[in-house]
Amino acid sequence: MDIYKAIHLIEEGETDQGIKMLQDLAKDANEDDLFTIADLFLDLGLTDDAKPILEKLLTIYPTDTELIITLAELYTDLEEDQKALDLLETIDSQSTDYVLALLQKADLYQSQGLFEVAEQKLMEAKQLAPNEYMIDFALAELAFSNGHYQAALTHYEKVYKQERVLNQVDISQRLAESYAALGEFEQSIEWYQSVEIDDDDTLFRYGFIAFQANRLDIAVHNWEKLINNDPSYTSVYPYLAEAYDEQGMPDEGYRVAKLGIEQDSLNKELLLTAAGLARKVNQSDESYRLARESIAIDPGYKEGVLYLVENYKADGDFEAIIDLLSHIIDQGEEDGYYKWELAKAYEEEESFNEAYKAFQQAYDDFKDDADFLKSYGYFLVEEGKIGEAISVFKRYLSFEPSDSDLEQYLMRLES
Repeated sequence: MDIYKAIHLIEEGETDQGIKMLQDLAKDANEDDLFTIADLFLDLGLTDDAKPILEKLLTIYPTDTELIITLAELYTDLEEDQKALDLLETIDSQSTDYVLALLQKADLYQSQGLFEVAEQKLMEAKQLAPNEYMIDFALAELAFSNGHYQAALTHYEKVYKQERVLNQVDISQRLAESYAALGEFEQSIEWYQSVEIDDDDTLFRYGFIAFQANRLDIAVHNWEKLINNDPSYTSVYPYLAEAYDEQGMPDEGYRVAKLGIEQDSLNKELLLTAAGLARKVNQSDESYRLARESIAIDPGYKEGVLYLVENYKADGDFEAIIDLLSHIIDQGEEDGYYKWELAKAYEEEESFNEAYKAFQQAYDDFKDDADFLKSYGYFLVEEGKIGEAISVFKRYLSFEPSDSDLEQYLMRLES
């Protein structure tokens, strides 16, 4: 039979010749052979060749529900959703394939973002076939994709009693991810322990869930495995470094952070993580270098700037704070906090005129901040600017009316 010859050619690697033979045969084939050829085209992914054959067969067998569903699936693959829906609507509710048609319609509506309609179709199918776990799976996937994790759990648990893997979806992993999304990290970890993890993204997620549950041993194990699999997976390094640090091993954390920098030297967050760990292992100079490098990449990286400010402050190096913040502000970074910190640094260095200017510049950003107003007010008193101090203290008391000590101090200033 010529169809078998075509199949043989395809199996022997003469694919183009075999397909050409099938295309020629389809022109004059009988109905049985057309079904066979259409199936072969579908198996080969040749939807454009299968489509006219199936449409021709449908004119001959307009009530063949299996044919209707096959053609509707093809239309879906070709993104001809309305044709697929119109075709599925022709299947009578008394048909044995009606539930399958409902599932297909639900899938189409879901792809169109019509989630409520999709759920209605699935619930109708569930009423007709209450023990069909494929419907539970479809309901679970719909709920999961919409962030309705509690509902997803209910359906996944029913599916798990029947299948561990369905449509290439690991049900244990879905259960683990659903529990994690609900903040039930311990239960999530229990489910992850039964998942055969074969991809890096899942290793990362499992580690992150364990990290949130303070199961640092599990987090470290998975993340070390991840960087061994793929050293370029740079988003994991800050978390792994932090996990080591929280286990009381800052030296290991520092080692990991440096490995990450080797992979991505422009990762400002990783540079700052390394800076913090370098300081913990008594590498102060290296800590400053790494932090400065992070803000050299992005002068607007506030976390890096504040890290440097706080550590310079701890080391009593107010001149370094002045140099840093003056440079940052000159580059156009107008964060009010920088001006306030600059004012305090000038005050420590007894550069009172410069401190006054910086306080004035910061005022608009912090005129509703009680801590700033109090600090600024006392500075003004020290500088002999009593009238300005009184105005600032009055504004402070409008936010902190219960500060009786400051109220009495203000009364003395005014007397």
